[in-house]
Amino acid sequence: MKPPTVSILRGSTFVVADLQGDIDLSLDAVSGFYVLDMRHLSRWTLTLDGRRLDALSTSSPTHSETKCLLVMPSDSVNESPTLSVIRTRRLETPTQFREELLVTNSGVEEAVVEVGMQFGADFADIFEVKDRLPKRGTFFHRVDPESVVLGYRRADFRRETHIEAPGARLSQAALSFPLRLPAGQAWTGIIEVSSVVLTRRAENRVRNLGGADSEIDVDEWLHSAPDLVTSSDPARHTYTRSLTDLAALRLHPGVAPEGQTLPAAGLPWFMTVFGRDSLIASYQALPFASELARTTLRTLAAYQATEGDDFRDADPGKILHEVRFGEMTYFDERPQSPYYGSSDATPLFVIVLDEYERWTGDTALVRELEPAARAALTWLERYGDRDGDGFIEYERRNPTSGLENQCWKDSWNSIVHPDGSLASLPRATCELQGYAYDARVRGARLAREVWQDEALARSLEGSAASLRSLFDAAYWVGDEGYYALALDGDKRQVRTLTSNIGHLLWSGLVPDSRVDSIVDHLMGEALFTGWGVRSLASGQLAYNPIGYHVGTVWPHDNSIIAAGLARYGRYAEAAQIAKAMFDAAASLDYRLPELFAGYPRDITQAPMAYPTASSPQAWAAGAPLLLLRTMLGMEPDGSRLRTDPHVPEAFRPLELHGVRGRWGSVDVSAP
Repeated sequence: MKPPTVSILRGSTFVVADLQGDIDLSLDAVSGFYVLDMRHLSRWTLTLDGRRLDALSTSSPTHSETKCLLVMPSDSVNESPTLSVIRTRRLETPTQFREELLVTNSGVEEAVVEVGMQFGADFADIFEVKDRLPKRGTFFHRVDPESVVLGYRRADFRRETHIEAPGARLSQAALSFPLRLPAGQAWTGIIEVSSVVLTRRAENRVRNLGGADSEIDVDEWLHSAPDLVTSSDPARHTYTRSLTDLAALRLHPGVAPEGQTLPAAGLPWFMTVFGRDSLIASYQALPFASELARTTLRTLAAYQATEGDDFRDADPGKILHEVRFGEMTYFDERPQSPYYGSSDATPLFVIVLDEYERWTGDTALVRELEPAARAALTWLERYGDRDGDGFIEYERRNPTSGLENQCWKDSWNSIVHPDGSLASLPRATCELQGYAYDARVRGARLAREVWQDEALARSLEGSAASLRSLFDAAYWVGDEGYYALALDGDKRQVRTLTSNIGHLLWSGLVPDSRVDSIVDHLMGEALFTGWGVRSLASGQLAYNPIGYHVGTVWPHDNSIIAAGLARYGRYAEAAQIAKAMFDAAASLDYRLPELFAGYPRDITQAPMAYPTASSPQAWAAGAPLLLLRTMLGMEPDGSRLRTDPHVPEAFRPLELHGVRGRWGSVDVSAP
């Protein structure tokens, strides 16, 4: 079992440590101090007289600070330690953290003790951490009178970690403070750790996406969101935790004005701009923090592809998948600078742009981003549909390091037949068709009402209607009563039963005559665990309850499914998913992780954590927000907010005070 960890973050910089505050790869291979996708400390262990300490408590007063109360290990259960350390770590800036050590002698005699810190830096790229790859460059170090420098270089790429500890004895791998501490006295020591990025090649355009300082007043952030009133403790605590996590994950991209932020995807693996994740999290948060969508849309438009690039899977009009800044992308060993290997971010861009305008009335942004939205819609027709059959399909053009699957289930084995065999390429997953349909419908509204282009509106409506007809004929699995996961490279149905069919409800692509059968499958035992809908149904050989995309439960997935159910008037089932998600959150310290295991609720009695799940994670934090919107039935309707609550008794009363939009500020309630 993975040992518990504590994390702090600021911008795209973060620290993952154990409950003692130590960074020790022998206990947790992910721990470290990370800056711009590289680990600047891989060892950071505190000792007293050479002994590691025990943690009495560990807390995080803010997302950028952690406090550990530590004591010397006792040789007997009856022995009370007399030396204690309060270890406070704070990310002062996105390039530096400061560690304060408060050592107290509570004994009756003077203590002679040495406070030590052992350190090291492997300068592992985030992909080297994930895939356990070796380094190719050379390491160096320098011990100065006031500081220690740990360094790494490879050609013109260079990173350094600077450690300063006034009054300490310094060596290349450790520092120490020898103390004589009288009885009842305390001593304070300060250590500062800074990262330095040194390269000769200019990368300013990409680095602007790295995420600048996002330190904010969380109380101010929470105060700006609607107030939630409910009888449900899980809903209340989860709501606050979700908003706080979104605040912590905010990045300020250099292309946006000061103070405008967007959500990074999640800690530890995805502390950067993601097209799909940032868009979906922004959509989920629209009634609560619409500014996230505004910055996300502007930023992604600024980095929209303008030409083809096989290495980066780019086409004109395509929205980026992710951006990376480490060694492997610097030397083109990975293509994420930026990388465009997702087929859903582009239609999602149009969907979120329309939804943002519906909520805010900000037609100025829609006019500003008209060229980007038109380019995205053109991509659907010209590049997304590779063979002209009317469907969006994908196949990576970078076979060495590109993503094999370019849908939201982007792990290598996610698009799989029921017998476990992989679908042939290119693949056309069902939810991509739903997103493409919705993007055309929404694009038509924007064209007609904002861009004043009736011809484009009619063209988009025609292609949406054509796709609706083609899709039902090609994807419906008649003998089973659900839609296929995908069409494979031979245009055969991938007849696996998955949660993807719920996204089709959200997109509005499902004919009314198919809804009952779809809902029966979503809420049946094969998919619904009691904690939520599985990504892939049990009873198929491909099913694995702890497989990343082949049987686990994803909160963001469930929030989209619930919204889709409500769209078709299936409010009871939507509420059932909402209650399951909030119940799961209550068992997970009110924070929904990226995903959890797909075991049945009556077997586990509590959701089982997935060992490498990102937490906090943006679209998981956004899931409770979309679920609250769904239960309250909040939908923009011109200049007013229409509400149609369908709230389970366990949540009543359920009220949101101060829901802002083009209507001003209104209160929504379900007594």
